[in-house]
Amino acid sequence: MIDLNSATLAEIPPRTRRFAYDRSHVRAGIVHLSVGNFHRAHQAWYIDRLLEQAGQESWGIVGVGLLDDANERLKIEAFPAQDDLYTLTRYAPDGTSAHQVIGSLVDYLFAPRDTAAVLDLMSDPSIRIVSMTITEGGYNQDSRTGGYDLSNPVTQAELAAPHAPKSAFGYIVEALRRRRDAGLPPFTVLSCDNLRDNGVVAHTAVLGHARALDVGLADWIEANVTFPSCMVDRITPAVLKPDADRVNEECGVHDRLPVISEDFAQWVIEDRFCQGRPPLEIVGAQLVDDVHPYELAKVRMLNASHSMLAYPGQLAGLESVRDAVEHPLIHKLVHDFMTFDVMPILSAPKGMDLGRYRDTILARFSNPRVGDRLSRITGDGASKLPTFLLPTLATILEKGGETRRLAFCIACFLRYLGGQDDRGEAFDPFEPHLDVTARALGRDPAKALVSLPLFADVEFRSHPALVAQIADDVARIRNTGTLSVLKSLLETLA
Repeated sequence: MIDLNSATLAEIPPRTRRFAYDRSHVRAGIVHLSVGNFHRAHQAWYIDRLLEQAGQESWGIVGVGLLDDANERLKIEAFPAQDDLYTLTRYAPDGTSAHQVIGSLVDYLFAPRDTAAVLDLMSDPSIRIVSMTITEGGYNQDSRTGGYDLSNPVTQAELAAPHAPKSAFGYIVEALRRRRDAGLPPFTVLSCDNLRDNGVVAHTAVLGHARALDVGLADWIEANVTFPSCMVDRITPAVLKPDADRVNEECGVHDRLPVISEDFAQWVIEDRFCQGRPPLEIVGAQLVDDVHPYELAKVRMLNASHSMLAYPGQLAGLESVRDAVEHPLIHKLVHDFMTFDVMPILSAPKGMDLGRYRDTILARFSNPRVGDRLSRITGDGASKLPTFLLPTLATILEKGGETRRLAFCIACFLRYLGGQDDRGEAFDPFEPHLDVTARALGRDPAKALVSLPLFADVEFRSHPALVAQIADDVARIRNTGTLSVLKSLLETLA
């Protein structure tokens, strides 16, 4: 196979598409914080398509790695060796594939090793957008108030030494301070994470950090910087070595960091940019005045359904999203959850048929080639459930509706915290925002539901019957198995 870099592009087999633009003319206009697989399969893919259009050369991306871990250190080696190129393989539900080389990432900086270079770049007026995919749990939110957590040790260190940032918000605020002091225009801050009102959340974080440093700076940011919300959607699984070997063989290219995704993609963006924006509407993105209806449909249906199938699926010993959604019991659970729990309380965006959207989601989950792993979906439930699932439960409780499907999913989450599936096989629950004591509360549902901060917005103390239902589900899952409890639930609700 051909090693991937600029010099070998002409040798790449025809089955792998090469971009048509002259990459030597592309200049950076976007800095992206945390260059994970999703960013490379989604935002960078949209920008790659845009660069094919004449006159768009100023919208290249420089990626910035923030965390000092093995994954980011691999990128330090791989990206320069490949001239920041990588392959994206997109799989359709019918099993067909499309391979291409992405060229929109024009440089990669590793912040822990070169803080000065990152700040110099972000302070350059050619950078008009700073975007980020730092995961739902990366916004340093106080679990009690929803505000910015100034007590976080990393934040405390940044406030004491603002010229040596560690976090996304430390870098953003310091770069904006430098631009203000130099009389330069600011940049737009664009969150691309799966958070409701992600622009508002990013605004809260940046302003909270800035105000703790300098009230005048915070006021300048408030007056000059925009924080558009956006909704992003493309299933992008982790790529393990067997996956990488397979797609490299399919592409005929040796890529150290290939990316896999489904072929579906959606990007809905609030049209509010303080220093201009790329015309992403010409490559399929939607620029709108209000993202919220699109965001709500996606979060409450797709993301929540991911959780609804992932927890029982992992407890039952299944491995992939496709395995779970093709199990008849789990398929019915997810279908009925969207149909009877979510759709009746959701206002669809103009032109969206929620029934068709539900069916599209189920088809996407069944994609035979994407292979998204349940362990990726279940991870960090303490951040995901309050955003994706629990708001639906709170609304149904207000209306006096059916809660047993949601109760079952919460019971599965509490059982998941114990790190053992129905076969007795141990696994490590990835819950970076729950310590050992908090995870242990999964064995005491009544206490967990009223004490863990992730459940605060539901006010379980006011719903003792629901608490009892969840506790009973946890006990029955432990005693008889997840699928047995699910079968009984579905028969009861039939």
